[in-house]
Amino acid sequence: MGHHGWQGDPPRTEELARERLIDAATRCIARMGVPKTTLSDVAAEVGVTRQTVYRYFPNLTDLLTAVAETGAADFVARMEAHLASAETPLDVFTESMLFSLREIPKDPRIGILLEADDQSLFGHGVTSAVGVELGSRILRNLSLDWSAFGIGDDELDDLAELMMRLMVSFLQHPPATPRSPDELRAFVGRWLQPALGTRVSGVR
Repeated sequence: MGHHGWQGDPPRTEELARERLIDAATRCIARMGVPKTTLSDVAAEVGVTRQTVYRYFPNLTDLLTAVAETGAADFVARMEAHLASAETPLDVFTESMLFSLREIPKDPRIGILLEADDQSLFGHGVTSAVGVELGSRILRNLSLDWSAFGIGDDELDDLAELMMRLMVSFLQHPPATPRSPDELRAFVGRWLQPALGTRVSGVR
């Protein structure tokens, strides 16, 4: 395969090489943030040349996109597990917000969607068509009977978009006085309960 460097431990396959580079990029982003991370940083992190990185990712945008996609897949799986016991649409809405506000700041891979200065890299991140589709997929994968609450399948895309936009707003413009989880549940429930017509049972 012609792997050079790799700190004396070259990957055995092309796929493993890509995974190593994605992991290295994730570590660099965690230390330096998205704006300061370069392909040279990633190359140094795994002990290869920039030319080796180019073999797998032609530019930084492609590498960052791969990092974000990997993070999104993990995030979706964890989100679905967290929402498995949700009983109402309002539970889903509220607990997905709480989960996102708690977990996204911890995961630099998801943070790419929010931190990138060049929003065109990801089509406005989580509020893009791709981001909304991701949210819709989470809603549809839940065992909740949406129709029992008067919400049709064709309305889940709109609900996902609203969830994404509110979540991004809270992340990028947090209140001066942070709310506790219970306070946020009450805040969201107070204003969305009339629209969704359900109660919050609380998923812990």
